[in-house]
Amino acid sequence: MSERVAVRKTYKLFIGGKFPRSESGRSYLVQDSNVSLASRKDARDAVVAARAAVKGWAGATAYNRGQILYRVAEMLEGRRDQFVGLGIPADEVDAAIDRWVWYAGWADKLPQVYGGANPVAGPYFNLSAPEPTGVVAVVAPESPALLGLVSVVAPAIVTGNTVVVAASPSAPLAAVTLAEVLATSDLPGGVVNLLTGRITETVPTLAAHLDVNAIDLAGVADTDLAADLEGRAAENLKRVLRPLPADHDWTGDPGLARMTALLETKTVWHPKGV
Repeated sequence: MSERVAVRKTYKLFIGGKFPRSESGRSYLVQDSNVSLASRKDARDAVVAARAAVKGWAGATAYNRGQILYRVAEMLEGRRDQFVGLGIPADEVDAAIDRWVWYAGWADKLPQVYGGANPVAGPYFNLSAPEPTGVVAVVAPESPALLGLVSVVAPAIVTGNTVVVAASPSAPLAAVTLAEVLATSDLPGGVVNLLTGRITETVPTLAAHLDVNAIDLAGVADTDLAADLEGRAAENLKRVLRPLPADHDWTGDPGLARMTALLETKTVWHPKGV
């Protein structure tokens, strides 16, 4: 009897809740696996999917978003061994699960902490409330592959934004496997979109895209590339989130900075009744 040859998996992109191959048909070998090599067209498709999901996701109640993020944590817990099998340390997987739970808990509390009533000299109510920025492009950190990714994606979506993520080129399997978790959770399609491959090919397209509202450069270590991306982002006045001090230690307390950096504040005046 001949020995059976196992079917080799090709890790695909995650766009609009589906797993398409790159429109270019390209892939590259990394971590002993075939991984799709995203093109500029894939980046533009991901932005379209993210924009289409903004209204429904931002319009959901904060409590509902928290429930969905907690569901993602449940799914991650159930696939813990799979992530460990990819070579991710068990303590990093546990930290990533706990971080999802932490951000899920902030979903319906952040408006109370970050918003509020403002004192004014007059017969008016003056109320400030945080709102999502919109579509956010995110460059995931190279390391740690899973915890770093969770630490930049979760704070962006818990507040109502949708994201297009450029995964770590050298360690993409954690990101694509996380996408499989998201696809089988209650997260609506298009809220998180994932591109694998060269960030030098896809991220400049995202930085210059006029339908992207903000860009998080957490995973950009090359200062020349960061400066180029900031220049491209300036065309439509994108909000640019430069690496934060906490980015040097993803295991530390994440704080609120990454969530609040991707929020806008709406202030409403209303006359008091007689």
